[in-house]
Amino acid sequence: MDLSIVIPCYNEGGSLDALFDACRNALASDISMEVVFVDNGSTDDSEEQLARLLSRPENQFGRLVSVGVNQGYGHGIMTGVRAARGDVIAWTHADLQTDPGDVVAAYRSCRTPLENGTVIVKGRRKGRGIFDTVFTAGMSLVASTILGQKLSDINAQPKIFHRSFLNDFTDAPEDFSLDAYFLYVARTKGIPIYEYPVIFADRQFGEAKGGGSLKGKVRIIRRTLAFLRKLRREIREGVR
Repeated sequence: MDLSIVIPCYNEGGSLDALFDACRNALASDISMEVVFVDNGSTDDSEEQLARLLSRPENQFGRLVSVGVNQGYGHGIMTGVRAARGDVIAWTHADLQTDPGDVVAAYRSCRTPLENGTVIVKGRRKGRGIFDTVFTAGMSLVASTILGQKLSDINAQPKIFHRSFLNDFTDAPEDFSLDAYFLYVARTKGIPIYEYPVIFADRQFGEAKGGGSLKGKVRIIRRTLAFLRKLRREIREGVR
């Protein structure tokens, strides 16, 4: 299989019909692909909605992986990644702020180097407000300074890579620090990171799980800084 797209779903019941529509629209006849939906310990009706949608013949592209109790954003993604069958693996969000079609377009733009494992592709968000843009730039600068590697738009989706990268991507964090660790590992391994521009749309359904609100941004800042400092300490001590 050419491509697996991993989409973690945590309390996304209201967005799933639209998400499946977007996934169907992203299918391409020249790319063999699957979408791995991860029910990441949802407490709403996501499990029932996923089962309903996956039972439909037009949604044969999808598979379900379930996490019984939510253990974090990173845990859900890595559960889906480990279950993926594609030679190239991607992850993106279920909230449709970035379209699943962006994964396919970004994959096409670097298909040969992705299949050869010589590049990693990530999104670069466009169409954002000034506050969010400044916040992202600030977090990128802080993370780059702490880790000594140039990182930009860390939480932009999608992330796309050859499955061989998993050999180096060990001890992945289970929270929102996953994206930063992913890019840090790529930099330390000398793998070029290509940024593909994506439109970052407004969320139409439910509530943001990460940094959508000011409170969420503060929470992510604290968790990410704690992880980055821990990672830097482990690097200096030779643990990583």
